[in-house]
Amino acid sequence: MTLEVKGLHKRYGEVEIFRDFSISFTEGMITCILGPSGCGKTTLLNILGKIIPPDGGTLAGFDGKIVSYIFQEPRLLPWKSVRGNIEFVLDRNLLPEERKKITDRFISLVELEDFADYYPAKLSGGMRQRVSIARAFAYPSDIILMDEPLKGLDIKLKLNLIQTFSRIWQEDRRTVIFVTHDVDEALLLGNEIVVFSRAPVEIVTQKQIGVPIEERSLNSDYLKNLEKELLRALGG
Repeated sequence: MTLEVKGLHKRYGEVEIFRDFSISFTEGMITCILGPSGCGKTTLLNILGKIIPPDGGTLAGFDGKIVSYIFQEPRLLPWKSVRGNIEFVLDRNLLPEERKKITDRFISLVELEDFADYYPAKLSGGMRQRVSIARAFAYPSDIILMDEPLKGLDIKLKLNLIQTFSRIWQEDRRTVIFVTHDVDEALLLGNEIVVFSRAPVEIVTQKQIGVPIEERSLNSDYLKNLEKELLRALGG
């Protein structure tokens, strides 16, 4: 099954971002979108999440789909603990024991069992983003939109969060659309990678990655060659 954007149009004043643009996403897979700054990657996420309307075009397969977000900033509720932030997005009709079971599962998946009662101010940046990942999966969504959630993090922390996300996605395979500037992030997480041009956006290239996420290494010849192709597509 696929989700399709057909004939999309969007402009801001005199700047045309999308002109008769089309793209499809495979459900249950992680699609990573690369492209120059300002080319429309975040605009596309905001249209898919119904935060902003398109000027024209259709979205096929998105009706009835519930969306959750992972942003660059964790955006946690400061007055709620790790447990409270995750419980906050759960269905209010769930019984207390079911809410606790679900919350405990996601806390375990992001390896924060010892910090369940901590408040965001007492957590490191990496821990806060792990809570954000857990919260996005705990929310009963069909699609997760990720807007550069690893930007600005040091390489060790970034790799740790990629492993965390990969582990939780293996257990709960949602449709994920992941915007990033980082080719390595896309290579480690994406099932498919799409490279955008400058606006008005065109798809420069699309690549499928045939290696399971849990078996990938940036040192492999396969990913090194794919990285070169992506950098060429990006003009690097």
